[in-house]
Amino acid sequence: MNKKAVIFDLDGVVVNTAKYHYLAWKKLAAELGFVFDESHNEKLKGVSRMESLRIVLDAGEIKGLSDEEKQSLADRKNSYYLDMISTLDESEILPGITEFICKLKDERYKIALGSASKSGRMILEKVGLAQQFDIIVDGNRVEQAKPNPQVFTVGADLLGIPYGSCIVIEDAAAGVEAAVACGMKCIGVGSADILCRANIVVADTRGLLGIQMPI
Repeated sequence: MNKKAVIFDLDGVVVNTAKYHYLAWKKLAAELGFVFDESHNEKLKGVSRMESLRIVLDAGEIKGLSDEEKQSLADRKNSYYLDMISTLDESEILPGITEFICKLKDERYKIALGSASKSGRMILEKVGLAQQFDIIVDGNRVEQAKPNPQVFTVGADLLGIPYGSCIVIEDAAAGVEAAVACGMKCIGVGSADILCRANIVVADTRGLLGIQMPI
């Protein structure tokens, strides 16, 4: 039997925690004296913490910070984020995801997480989904952020499944680019205009249950 896998992004795909990243960055920006709004936030999807900080600082036209100052700001934002998700529970799982994972398991797909978030495992444990994932690859296990495909290739390698037999589910353009770069199929969740390079795009996670899987 051919082995195949589905690799899920986390924020905005499995759980509704993307809003907490946004709120934490927004709080940090306010402390730095500028407004960080949702139009800026779209650029943060799928990228690493330090790259996100660079985008936030660019939005506020803040320059000349040392590496130590940047790390301090990133740590401060992460502290806000961890406080916000401290009471996370299964209510944050996005609609249809639990049923979709069960459907995939019935169809013999391996299930992996491929997320830039360093809190990936903790979040899955809080919402009660950790045991559903065969492999969890988060920001603690990779060095390169999306659109570099490392977070997906590490997951496929750990599962022992060829890249061409993997499907990535993403809500960020950077994640779609990462999947395409390593020869994986991709299902986008969100705007077809933004995720135009995905093989299939659904408007929201409810739509995943009704699609024909590309492999």
